[in-house]
Amino acid sequence: MQAPRKLVVIGGGASGFFCAVNAARMDPTLEVVILEKSRHLLSKVRVSGGGRCNVTHAAADIGELAACYPRGQRFLRKAFHWFNTQHTIAWFEERGIPLKTEPDGRMFPQSNTSETIIQCLLREADKYRVQVICQCETTAIEKTGAKFHLSLSRQGQPHSTMEADFLLLACGGFPKAEQFNWILRLGHTLETPVPSLFTFNIPGHPVLSLMGVSVERAHVKITGTQLQQEGPLLITHWGLSGPAVLKLSAWGARILAEKNYSFDIVVNWVPSFNEQTLSAEWLRLRQELASSTLGSRNPFGLPARLWQYLLMASGVDGATRWADLPGKQQQNLIRHLVIHPFSVKGKTTFKEEFVTCGGISLAGIDVNRMESKKLPGLFFAGELMDVDGITGGFNFQHAWTSGWIAANAIVNS
Repeated sequence: MQAPRKLVVIGGGASGFFCAVNAARMDPTLEVVILEKSRHLLSKVRVSGGGRCNVTHAAADIGELAACYPRGQRFLRKAFHWFNTQHTIAWFEERGIPLKTEPDGRMFPQSNTSETIIQCLLREADKYRVQVICQCETTAIEKTGAKFHLSLSRQGQPHSTMEADFLLLACGGFPKAEQFNWILRLGHTLETPVPSLFTFNIPGHPVLSLMGVSVERAHVKITGTQLQQEGPLLITHWGLSGPAVLKLSAWGARILAEKNYSFDIVVNWVPSFNEQTLSAEWLRLRQELASSTLGSRNPFGLPARLWQYLLMASGVDGATRWADLPGKQQQNLIRHLVIHPFSVKGKTTFKEEFVTCGGISLAGIDVNRMESKKLPGLFFAGELMDVDGITGGFNFQHAWTSGWIAANAIVNS
């Protein structure tokens, strides 16, 4: 009797699990093993979206969806024809996990907890007899004939080996190029990794006293470039964060790395206006609010603490009436509202949610199978590839898509 074919998945994250459980479901005769280097499974799923898990995004149009990936757009336009957001929504709903859409398009489980997604994937693994081995590091890979030979290191145990007919690499992004060396020995090339999705540090700036203040809509531009984004902005104890900054960091990942994360930005706190249009609007505001003090009347809907800070930074006494505001202070305030400069010195990334720009070059991967063009039987999924999306559920969607395509290709090989 012929031995069953075996799939080994290296990486116990979203893309690895999704490939494993789908492959095992599609082909019950396939033996499937997940090898996870750490003791924790699905760690990014657990922390995503503040512990709620931003499963995907509501963007239904494939072109619109692919446009949200600074790296990998053309590749994903093809991949999303196989498995996209609508497939993701249906997949989880079929397993009793309905998703909900928030106003900005992000989609979360209705339970509002990532544990729902984790337990769903673990149940699928158990249902289809996927073997999961934690604290098991793959130290070398060789292929002889039709078989892959893996050298494994497990904590407290002697080195061992494992054979596989199919091998999926889904071990996430690595921050350093040398961490890819064991994969590059298989014949693939690397797009140098640099951080993506990080916050901007502005050490020592007085605006940091507003830690915790958020603005629903602000415009942020990197001086001297065409890079700009608009959206929610959050002031933290180290600098500026929120979707506007995170998206900007993704689009500018390589440029900002070249600048060694030292650059200038301009924030427009009221992006409905520029300096010229706000100066014109100011004439009306002075008349309408003439007898009110600037400290008591904020006509722009900004958080009270931010408004008071902008008055102070502009040299405006909050007790001054709108009608009595001197021209120089008025111009200072207008400029602080629409052209507020900051010097960024460094970045902050979150280890659990670390996302890289770069990875295994897409030129060596068959988009319709996620299979290596250089080594048959070798597949890729998730962030290990040179694909990364902006914040909003796009990186998880790539994980589900690439994992499903790989699973489908493996069972039909």
